[in-house]
Amino acid sequence: MLKYLFFMMFMIPLCFKKKNWWFLQSLMFFLSFLYFFMFPHFFCWVGISYLFGCDYISYGLILLSIWICVLMITASESIYRNNYFDIFFLFMVVILLLLLICTFSSMNLFTFYLFFESSLIPTLFLILGWGYQPERLQAGIYLLFYTLLASLPLLVGVMYMYNENNLMFSLMSGGNTVSIFFYLSMIIAFLVKMPMFMVHLWLPKAHVEAPVSGSMILAGILLKLGGYGLLRIYNVLLLMGTKFNYVWISISLVGGTMVSLICMRQTDLKSLIAYSSVAHMGIVIGGLMTLMYWGFCSSYTLMIAHGLCSSGLFCLANITYERLGSRSLLINKGLMNFMPSMAMWWFLLSSCNMAAPPSINLLGEIGLLNSLIGWSLMTMLMLVFLSFFSAAYTLYMFSYSQHGQIYSGLYSCSLGYTREYLLLFLHWFPLNLLILKGENLLIWL
Repeated sequence: MLKYLFFMMFMIPLCFKKKNWWFLQSLMFFLSFLYFFMFPHFFCWVGISYLFGCDYISYGLILLSIWICVLMITASESIYRNNYFDIFFLFMVVILLLLLICTFSSMNLFTFYLFFESSLIPTLFLILGWGYQPERLQAGIYLLFYTLLASLPLLVGVMYMYNENNLMFSLMSGGNTVSIFFYLSMIIAFLVKMPMFMVHLWLPKAHVEAPVSGSMILAGILLKLGGYGLLRIYNVLLLMGTKFNYVWISISLVGGTMVSLICMRQTDLKSLIAYSSVAHMGIVIGGLMTLMYWGFCSSYTLMIAHGLCSSGLFCLANITYERLGSRSLLINKGLMNFMPSMAMWWFLLSSCNMAAPPSINLLGEIGLLNSLIGWSLMTMLMLVFLSFFSAAYTLYMFSYSQHGQIYSGLYSCSLGYTREYLLLFLHWFPLNLLILKGENLLIWL
């Protein structure tokens, strides 16, 4: 793993040289290509160096991190074009990627916690520095305080575990699950990061105020940190989990349904996509909390799928925002007339968002439905609504933005750039190609 970390470190000085934007993007594509060949073929950690290594779960998420960070640079071309602190922006992206790779490849719980918290800082800089409205300050404070406040008990829990047990992921054992306070302190930080319904308010705020790159990294990777943490930590909390997990399953399923209803009345494109993220993560939390093998595997699959799909939708919203100067659905109407060539991409990514075949969203959702219904037939009640409304708000978003009478202030037709088509293709292609290797994705090897 160190070779990839050094690769990233040596990219940092390159950020500070003018006209290096596309060169750095090419280097990151090269990094993702190199990392692609490090697939772990065994049920153990590979590429172990010092405190870092990767197994199945971290491999997929690190590859996703590199991929989304490359696409962030591709999507944020307007920063380069307008010379809007582009050097510092590249520096932030590289630092963020470095911290994310360190987070996912940590083999030790404490170093994981350290990098888990550090990844918040570059994200905050992205929102505060390149966001659109003045409210981005409030959004940044929300993000910081929600996440930090929930993470402090986690540090206490990690210290308690250090006293009682081993901190290495592979050596953790479930012997010390004694206190409900320990249980809460270990998982609440991850539930806020996911985010679970009731502690999700920071997410739509942060998304609406963030630039396109901030939205992509938030939806694509930072929400997955919570899921990854839960996948790792439940090894220790199995006994407590069987007693108390019904609380989180109920909150996330009911919450997912309520958030889907909130989606149905959004007029801001970004806000709609952000709330749909909360609904998707609700079902991921539900599947994880069943503590079934199927739930674990499928929640991992849906995290990867959602990372690509949600990020692609934010790119689409940004492409129309750059043309029209507004994200309101009252102005973004009849886009099929205004940008006919983008309508297909809207359709493809919207259909992935509502888990249509052959996307891996479908694979993840089928597994999660299985694990939740296997856990209790009562969950069927909420899952029916969740599935229905997720299709409903996606159709609402697609039909409202593409059809209807075009806004009278727009007397023109706009085509996309090749860069934008490439960007959307690189989101959509892995999302539908990976279904061919579903057994690797569902960790069914």
